[in-house]
Amino acid sequence: MTAYIEIKLFATLAKFLPASADRYEIQPNMTVRDLLNQLDVPEEKARLIFINGVKANLAAPLKGGDRVGIFPPVGGG
Repeated sequence: MTAYIEIKLFATLAKFLPASADRYEIQPNMTVRDLLNQLDVPEEKARLIFINGVKANLAAPLKGGDRVGIFPPVGGG
């Protein structure tokens, strides 16, 4: 059975967003780390990760219907 997620990449990560971000096909047992590898996003650039609005980490599993948001490190002052 095919599963899809929605991906949002913010700020400097937006350039890695695939055309199919609203309906991105995932494989069984896929993690956030696997997703980053597929999208060629360097792991150190993914500072804040949210799945369905809940903070997650690189080892978090993905399932169909998930909404994944990833933010880069931010600076300010």
